[in-house]
Formats: sequence, C-alpha cells, structure tokens
Amino acid sequence: MIKYILPTILFAHLPLLAMTDSNSNSIKPDAMGYCLYSAKSQKKMNLKILGKHISASNVVYVGEKHDQIKDHLAQLKALELLYPAKGKKIAVGFEMLNVTLQPILDDYAKGDISEDEFLEKANWEKEWGFDFNLYKPLFDFIREKKLKALALNIPKKIVAKIARIGLEGLMPEDRKFLPENIHIPTDTKYLNFLKTSFGEHGDSPMSEMFTWENYLVSMSAWNEAMGAKMADFLNKNKEYSGLVIAGNGHIIYNAGIPFSVKTRTKNLKHSSFYTEDAFTCPEKPDKEIFEYADFIWFINHKD
Repeated sequence: MIKYILPTILFAHLPLLAMTDSNSNSIKPDAMGYCLYSAKSQKKMNLKILGKHISASNVVYVGEKHDQIKDHLAQLKALELLYPAKGKKIAVGFEMLNVTLQPILDDYAKGDISEDEFLEKANWEKEWGFDFNLYKPLFDFIREKKLKALALNIPKKIVAKIARIGLEGLMPEDRKFLPENIHIPTDTKYLNFLKTSFGEHGDSPMSEMFTWENYLVSMSAWNEAMGAKMADFLNKNKEYSGLVIAGNGHIIYNAGIPFSVKTRTKNLKHSSFYTEDAFTCPEKPDKEIFEYADFIWFINHKD
C-alpha cells in the first residue's frame, strides 16, 4: 500500500548497510534494519551489487522521509559508493535549499564559511525546518572530498503562488525560477498518488484556496524546476555525475525529478531509490512497491 508522503509545503508555508553474506545475494538485516531490492529482478541485493549499480550510474536519486536519520545514512552510503568511481566529479543536489542560496552553499561546500555561518546565512531553520544534524554527514562528506553541492529547490512562495493562481498569474520575477517548458504528468498511478495527497488536505482551510488543477501544476512546476537544475548542470559539465537528495514524493514512480532530468539529458544511466519503512527485511515484498523506483531500500525506522 502506498504511503502518501508528499511534502506539505503548500500548507506549511502559504551503521549504514547491513552486513553482507558473501555467499548469497541477500543482505542480512542488522539492528538498523537495512535491506535492498532491485525492482527489475525483485530480488535482494548485496553491497557489491549495489556498488556496481551506483558506480555505473550518471544520476542517482535517493529518497527520504525528511525526519528519519537512517534514510539520510542510506543517502550517505550511496554517495560513498559513488565516490570511488567518480572521484571529485560529483554534484550532490539538495531539495532542502532553494537556488537563491547557491552562493552560500558554494562557500560552505568549499570550506570558506563555518557550519554556524552557513546555517545562519541560509536561514536553515526557516528555509527547511528539519534538524540540520540529519543532513550533516552528507555535508561533511561533501566538504571533506571537495565535491560540488547544488541548491535545487525554488523559493517556497513560488510553489504556493502557483497553487493559488496558476502559472499564468506569476509575475516575471517569479517565473524566472522555472524552466521554460513544464511537463504535466500523465502517468495514472502518479496522478492518483497526487490526488490522494490533495484529498488528504480536504479539511484544511488552505485547501479552499486552490483547485486540483492548480495543485497539479504547482507540483509539476516544483519537480520540473528541481530536475532542470540538475539536468542543466550535467549538460554543462559532461564529466560529472549527480546525486539527488529529495523526499520520496519527488522520486516515486520515477515521475517527478527523475522524469524531469531524463527528458532534459541524453545517454545517461539513472538509478532511483525509494526508502520504505520495514521492521524486518521482507522476504516477498508487495509487487506494487517495485513500481515506486528502480530500487527499494527497506529501512527499520523504529529501532
């Protein structure tokens, strides 16, 4: 069953991998409860196979539930596996920061400003709101290895405005944050996912301020803007590979950011990971979940 975890930005603001069994293709879940499945084969993967998939990819997308530290550790593991193959030619894109903060992010990634200065200048608490310590291991790795970091998001007010008045009502100073072409998804399952998310806000006063049509456009513009930012960078820097750090709702069905990047780039290999809560590593996951992404990363969030 789908867990509807699409971020509620419109309403709010308008031990890593388990030990591997070298004699099999399965991961023995440790106390942290990690295990991985390939959607294509619907079989468990070991660390060696995971590393091969990630190192062969030009763009890797790893989803998250924003407040779950283990999801961020999974993202870090993906980055650690990507690094030996790509070296310093990695761009890590963050949903957590909007594009106006790129200069501040550059300074922090290069080590020109301290963590405290970064958090203050980026206004992290207001801009994102979730504890920075959840993301700190990722940023520490970027700074240590001198990798590129990208602020992918658009200002929150832009998404909220589109939900209220549509794209046509945007002023030029707001429209500049969006790509010229915005794809409206047609995938039935993804649309149903969005419709359920929209319906869950039925009792909110904010829900009376916009229609389903504008909500769909706002979600599309949001995903397209973030995908375009990563795609533009990769198109201009052919030697680089990308890692996208974003909520599961932007990755599910490969219909959000992954779709946007794919349609704006050529000849790149993409790998998407959906992080799913599981108390134990399932022996036979529901087949439906294999449609969420290229790989499913089951994580025990309770321990």
